[in-house]
This record gives sequence, C-alpha cells and structure tokens, in this order.
Amino acid sequence: MQPMIIAPSILAANFACLGNEIEQVLQAGANWIHVDIMDNHFVPNLTMGPQVVKSIRNYGITAPLDVHLMIEPVANMITPFAKAGADYITFHVEAVKDISATIELIHQHQCKAGIVYNPATPLTGLEKFINHLDMVLIMSVNAGFGGQTFIPETLNKIKQARELINNSNKAIRLEVDGGINLETIKVAAKAGADTFVAGSAIFKSKNYQETIVNMRKVIEQP
Repeated sequence: MQPMIIAPSILAANFACLGNEIEQVLQAGANWIHVDIMDNHFVPNLTMGPQVVKSIRNYGITAPLDVHLMIEPVANMITPFAKAGADYITFHVEAVKDISATIELIHQHQCKAGIVYNPATPLTGLEKFINHLDMVLIMSVNAGFGGQTFIPETLNKIKQARELINNSNKAIRLEVDGGINLETIKVAAKAGADTFVAGSAIFKSKNYQETIVNMRKVIEQP
C-alpha cells in the first residue's frame, strides 16, 4: 500500500483568503490540495476555472494540485488546467465517450490521469483502462455539492477497485471523495482507499492541524 494522502477540498475553504487557507492546511499536515471544478451542466453547481488554479500556483503553492473535473465536455478543458498548474486531472466516466483518448490527452500534458465513478455508476470496464491510469476516484456522495453525507454502499465499490488495482501491480492511487470525516475515513481506508478528499471536515473545523493529525492516526492504524 502506498503512503496515505489527505487532500483537503478547497470547495469548503474561505475564498476571500484562499491562498492563506491553503497554506494553513498544508502546514497542518495535508499532502495535496483537491480542486473541485463544476460547470452548472454536468452537475448543478458552478465553482471555478483554470484561473483559480493558476492563482494558487502564483501565490506560491507547490503542493500537488488534484483537479477533479465535474464538467462536460471534458477534452477542451484539459489543456487550460494543465497549463494552469494541475498535477492530477480526473474526469467522470459518465461525461466522456472515449475514455482512453481522454486519459492519453491528460498524459500528453505531463499530468497524471484518473477516472471518476459516481455512486450509481458500476465499475464495469475499469479493467480495460487500469493499466493506463494513475488514479481511480470513487465518489462516496453524488457529485455536485459539498457537505453531503457519506453513502455506505460505496464501500463495496472501493473494495472492487482496490482488487483491480492490486491485480494490476501498478502504483495507482485509490481516492475517495464525499462525506469524509473521522468516522468515514476509517471505513474507507479499511475498504482499500489510500487518498482521501475532505472539505467541510477540515476547513470547517476549529483546528486544522488537530483534525488532520486525528485523521492520519485513524487511517495509519494497522
């Protein structure tokens, strides 16, 4: 198993002082920053674009930026996000017709590629792409809004994805996003996840460091 990664989602941050917020969670022990991109089309909410990612880089943030595209179409936004400074770019299988071509396009921009599955979407076909992926992201809530409650049924999907990743013998990240807190992060880790997106649980907490330290204790227990 790879080292455990905690990736706070800036969707829950205070955008009036975003650079400072990101600095604080990284100093508190976060590994990556998760950037939720919503288009008011594929999902009902609207968030941010490549300029925000570029602004984070310009502010001086060097930590990996994990850009989660909840948009449709996907292909024409890969270049702008890659140029803005994304490290990982993940997209929803429900939003594209040619998954292989989209993965290849992300790799052409020297970014790591991942595919995302909504709670109701089966993992059918994942084995066809697994050897070309750097990450699989399992949504544990329905994409489109922050602050939702973890859907327990998604644990079976995390277990299925973990088995496929283990069988591939590749260093592929297994990320879970949605409703992650001190309780749900534990069961997600036991199911096989190694990368955890948490928004409200971190950014709405009184002490970022205490929250992240407690999360890490839970997921790194044998």
